Parts: sequence; structure tokens; C-alpha cells
Amino acid sequence: MDTDISQTDDSSASRIVTPDVAARFMDTFHRLHDDDLRVQFLSGAHELPSSEAIDDIICTLLESFFPGRCGGTMSPRSFEEQVTDSLEHLATVLSLQIATALAYGDGSGNRALHEKRAHDIVLKLFDKLPEIRRMLKLDAQAGYEGDPAARTIAEVLISYPYLKCLAVHRVAHELYDMNVPLIPRMLSEKMHGETGIDIHPGARIGTSFFIDHGTGVVIGETSVIGNHVKLYQGVTLGALSFPKREDGGLIKGIKRHPNVGDNVTIYAHATILGNITIGNNVIIGSNSWIKEDVPPFTRVSIEMPKTILKTGQPKKKQS
Repeated sequence: MDTDISQTDDSSASRIVTPDVAARFMDTFHRLHDDDLRVQFLSGAHELPSSEAIDDIICTLLESFFPGRCGGTMSPRSFEEQVTDSLEHLATVLSLQIATALAYGDGSGNRALHEKRAHDIVLKLFDKLPEIRRMLKLDAQAGYEGDPAARTIAEVLISYPYLKCLAVHRVAHELYDMNVPLIPRMLSEKMHGETGIDIHPGARIGTSFFIDHGTGVVIGETSVIGNHVKLYQGVTLGALSFPKREDGGLIKGIKRHPNVGDNVTIYAHATILGNITIGNNVIIGSNSWIKEDVPPFTRVSIEMPKTILKTGQPKKKQS
């Protein structure tokens, strides 16, 4: 018989979570030097940005860039009024979450200062939104022109996961460049979980970018991608190795991912590693493994594996 969790009572839980169980679990916070985390999570002055608010930001972003993309419907109000309402809502929610992210871990408790800085950040971001939308239209056009299965640009806008991921990435990248903590990565990981496309907010991506299918694509933090680039599923732009300090910790903040030129096509499951350069007008075949620079106008492919077919005979029925 299935257990109805809704019918369990607190007394049942208290028999499981005994004082000893609770004490041993809480002891891990002390032994792992997590006192600062405990304070930050429990103190109202150090709250984390809201996961639900990030969902709201993503939906409002999409609705602002492409009205109807996130389920919005037209009303008797004018088109301009609806878009303006979306932008105002976005500004309000984003400002609050950025201020929360700025305050997280800051012991000054100067909320007014964080709110002022958050306001300035959102103001700068909104100044760039028209250019971001222009780039997204080029990205959508690239998807339409690059996929023979795409019947209309509207189909690309409404249903293609890469465009949703890219719309969020282009905003997250601007926030990343303005040193906003937490929010850019929360945005990118929301898209990673939803689309299977993992783009670090630090990655720089040019115009007319298209990811066909998308599942399993990984683009690392210091990747630089030119214009008119097309990737297929499973492509990795990753780091080859991670330099370490004398104490064994990773050295962070250095360039460690590929540079991809203009007019490059990278087919499914190719892996490109390290701070190398893929020149303009290069085609990289499926399953390629690249750790060195590739000159412009080069075609890269791997030797086809031998296919072996073994035809069996049907078994005779025993009488």
C-alpha cells in the first residue's frame, strides 16, 4: 500500500529527527567551517536571491524581447503599453534581486547603497536592451537560414531552445561584465537545466549565432565566438587543463577556453579545448578532438571508423 505523505504527523517526524540526529547534522556546519553560510542563510540581511524571482525575470525578459514568447496574450491595451509594462516589471524585480545579491555576504548592512548600485546596473543594462534585441533577431534569422526544417522565423522564436538560452545569456553576460554576483550564473544554470545548453555568462558570443538541436553543448567562461558561427549538439568549447597555485588550489580568472572566428561550423560532439584559436571559415567535423590552433579556411575531420556488419541465420525450431 502506498504511503500518503500528507497524512504523516509531526510526532512521527520527531521520532526520526531526534535531538541526537539534529545535533550531529548541525555539527557538520561547524566542522566544515560553514558558520558564515549559516549566518547568511538565516539572517534577513544576508538573504539569497530568489529562484522563483529568477524564473520571473527570465519569463519577463522573453516577453519583452518577443511578446507572446512566454505565454503573454494581447489585450485591449496597445502593444506599446504591454511591452512597457513588461519592461517596468523586469526593472523592478531585477533591481531587487541584484540588490539582494550585492548584499549577500556583505557585512556592512548598507541596503541603501546596494539598492542604489542595483538601480545603476539595471539602468546600464536597459540602455543595452535595444542592441541585444537586434542581435537576437539576427540569431533567429541564422536559425531559420541554417535549419532546413525551420519553416518560419516565428517557429524559431517560439520553439527553438537555443534562442531562449541565448536571449538569457546575452543579458546574463552584460550583468557578468558589470560584476553582478550570483544572478548571471543563476540565469545561465536555469537555462542549462531547461535546454541542456550550458553557456557560462562570461562567454563572448558574436552575432548571427545558431546552435542546432542544442542538447549537450558546453561553452566555457572565457570562450570568444565570432559572427555567423553554427554549432551542433554535443559540442564542447572547454578548458584543457587548470593551472594551480602552490597550495594546490586552482588559479582562476585566466584565459583558458577557445577563440572561434567568423563563419565557423562545428559539427556534433566535437571537442575543442584550451586557449587556442579556430580561424575564420573553418569547418570542424563530428567527434573531432582539437587542442591546437586551426588555420583559416581549414576542414577538420577524423578518419571514419570501420563498420562491421554480421548477419546471423534464423534459428531452426526444434521439433
